[in-house]
Amino acid sequence: MADFFQNGIITTLHNLNSRPVAELERELLGFSKKRPLGLILPSLFSELQGDALPAIVSQLSAVPYLNEIVIGLDRANEQDFRHALTFFDRLPQRHRVLWNDGPRLKAIDAQLVALDLAPKELGKGRNVWYCMGYTLASGQTESVALHDCDITTYDRSMLAKLIYPVANPAFNYEFCKGYYARTAGGKMHGRACRLLVTPLLTALKKSLGQMDYLDYMSSFRYALAGEFSFRKDVLNDIRIPSDWGLEIGVLSEMYRNYANNRLCQVDIADTYDHKHQALSVDDERGGLSKMSIDISKALFRKLATRGVVFNGGTFRSLKATYYRIALDAIENSHNNAIMNGLKLDIHSEEKAVELFAENIIKAGEAFLERPSERPFIPSWNRVISAIPDIFEQLVAAVDADNKEFMSG
Repeated sequence: MADFFQNGIITTLHNLNSRPVAELERELLGFSKKRPLGLILPSLFSELQGDALPAIVSQLSAVPYLNEIVIGLDRANEQDFRHALTFFDRLPQRHRVLWNDGPRLKAIDAQLVALDLAPKELGKGRNVWYCMGYTLASGQTESVALHDCDITTYDRSMLAKLIYPVANPAFNYEFCKGYYARTAGGKMHGRACRLLVTPLLTALKKSLGQMDYLDYMSSFRYALAGEFSFRKDVLNDIRIPSDWGLEIGVLSEMYRNYANNRLCQVDIADTYDHKHQALSVDDERGGLSKMSIDISKALFRKLATRGVVFNGGTFRSLKATYYRIALDAIENSHNNAIMNGLKLDIHSEEKAVELFAENIIKAGEAFLERPSERPFIPSWNRVISAIPDIFEQLVAAVDADNKEFMSG
């Protein structure tokens, strides 16, 4: 059970009373009559064959208040897509599966490529962006949650807590970020957040001085959580990265577009576990290595838009500052783990910090080498301006795919 302490500049909604999920769902069902609620699920086809997603779908089948579920399916051929339609058909809510690799959606993507409006690379960000577009196009929901499909400790109470702040008409929140303790199996997890993001933000404050943006980012208890919810209007203007910087990019966009009192974070689970990324020390194109580079670049880009001037010396100094802070973070985590009877391998933690420190330099070099690189997918407002009937095309393509291959 959490405390009720508020720190930073973002409102924190705590789990103070272990409220029964049935109570929350009854309220949400009432809210949904005035403010229809939806869910976005960005998925790889391989996740349909794992243990987590079947359990998630079983939980979602019992959720009474969702008006629509939009599933983005990546890395799937026609046979895979047919299987996915059958897999998700158990959901009683209205649902649509976006076959991102299918000919109809590829044709829409080709139009956007021709106008330089398409996502630049494959990945979760691209999947989420198309799901957001379809959610806007279908017009079925007013408030929407998004969460990953590899959560092995999933319970439908997570969704209820996540969507409640943007579903309750008495609240004025436009965006809500989920957070939780990353512990499972007697171990402490969450290296990318504990050992990269939090120490890096502290190092940036020491190197660059006080900045409202850094105070804002530091206010989030789990900046890399893949679970958030938002009012539909948010989707029109948001510009998100297509790489591992998605979560940092979303938080940065909310900072740019909304006052802090319209944003919040909520405790959605006592324990949380999902697929763990390999450290990938020898491969900066995969695992936590690529993730750390993408996350660092996302922060550097956002700071550059706020007038920060970077050079090679800046990044070398930042690396040294980060390294000392991150080593202290390992000690803090180790002591916390011991007191709670959890395991934490100091050697592997220090290996991660060493990798992250090197990747801060690599991210800085990549940033300096390609200063004109456009890191964000354009907003849907811009796409509509260029292709006024894009939403009609998107709905027609998705509905045709779902109808044709399900009946076939």
